[in-house]
Amino acid sequence: MSGRTGTPEPAADAAIPHPPAPAGRGLDPLTARRRFVAVSFLFWLPIGMSIATGVLLFTERGMGLAAIAGFFAVHSLTAAAMELPTGGLSDVIGRRTVLAAAGLLNCTAFTLFGLAGAAWAIALGMALMGCARALSSGPAEAWYVDTVHAHAGPDADLRTGLARGSAAMSAALALGTLLGGGLPWLLGLGPGAGEWLNGATAGLVIPLSVPALLGALVEVVFVLYVLSALPEPPRPRATLRGVVGGVPAAIAAGLRLGARDGLIRRVLLTASAAGAALAAVELLTPGRAAALMGTAESGAVLFAGLACAGFLCSALGSQLAPLAARLTHSSERAVLSGGGVVALGLTLLGITTGSTTPLATTAAVTGYGLVYLGLGIASPNANDLLHRRVDASGRATALSIQSLALQLVAAGAGLAAGTLPPGPLPWLLAAAVVLAGALCWVRRAAPAKPYPKGAADLAQAPVDARFGRTDV
Repeated sequence: MSGRTGTPEPAADAAIPHPPAPAGRGLDPLTARRRFVAVSFLFWLPIGMSIATGVLLFTERGMGLAAIAGFFAVHSLTAAAMELPTGGLSDVIGRRTVLAAAGLLNCTAFTLFGLAGAAWAIALGMALMGCARALSSGPAEAWYVDTVHAHAGPDADLRTGLARGSAAMSAALALGTLLGGGLPWLLGLGPGAGEWLNGATAGLVIPLSVPALLGALVEVVFVLYVLSALPEPPRPRATLRGVVGGVPAAIAAGLRLGARDGLIRRVLLTASAAGAALAAVELLTPGRAAALMGTAESGAVLFAGLACAGFLCSALGSQLAPLAARLTHSSERAVLSGGGVVALGLTLLGITTGSTTPLATTAAVTGYGLVYLGLGIASPNANDLLHRRVDASGRATALSIQSLALQLVAAGAGLAAGTLPPGPLPWLLAAAVVLAGALCWVRRAAPAKPYPKGAADLAQAPVDARFGRTDV
């Protein structure tokens, strides 16, 4: 799930031009920033808590690796299918309502994960979480932009607030993974606490399901906070007919954009390769951690620490992205370098499969960190190239197609990794996919072609944007 949650990009519905609102209305920018940061933290905290225990919980419920891969595919495919249809929904019924709906869907999903043991219930929970992912992709950021513009005008500074919202997301994911991994382990330390939970609930609640149930409670707090703390300023409202009717045009515009421009195709291939890498890491690493530690609860603690370290490596890679572009003399070569680092990390994870020697364990941990470091380097440079290639009228469409590419490939790669025999093969195949995506940047891109006439109208369809997960 971490790979499917990712680092948020500027919301596409916020990029859709609205008439400037008169200054001096609504919350002041400082208050809006604090509330945006709080919403970002509360939304991502329960998701972080599910990262460390998700795969291990499903395994304890009797699910095989292929079935778990199918659950992740349900999440990715649902999020991908709903991304464009829900992109402009917040323009129709309001940012606050859409965010609250996303929180309620996540609350239901976490409750199913914590209590249900049937495959259909887990699949339903993953589908609901995928819908919540699509619904939450943009409304909070759009609310912040709307509020600041309504109070201070369209020229108000947004960068500080957006940066702090992103930092709050990373902090929530890091803290959530530590809490989610530590709680089952702490319950296992107590005298019979795990057995008491199992017996008192007739097997419905086990130590590994506690983080999911706690996450459901946090989602309730999130919904109540959204409804009480996010007043919406007046704004032009789109019609539901316009939103639904604009979806096919948005998809067609994005496909044409990728078909006619070689650099855009490379950006989409890079996003696809990132999806393959993250699917392999998220699906296969928890089981390796549990095997190394000997129990699922101890494995959850180890994986929580690894995931937290992965977020830090991703953040470090993002900070190093401009330096990488300067050292390699172009964003294109920086993307190539980042992809090479990811492929190296996956290769280290592959060749150390099945070995628990100190040297092999050190190499595997290093490989895990390299995967996220490389993704952190590649993603900003790829997006820099994308934003330089398209203008404002096509940016939302291009970002949405980029997000869809990551989600769809992540779903397919997860299914493939779950059905392949255990061992180095799934890791090495993912490394090969990432390396192929990186090698497409060996040659410099041709100059941009003129932007197609009419693309501005097509791109006004309300869509949402997100470059996947260094999903976390």
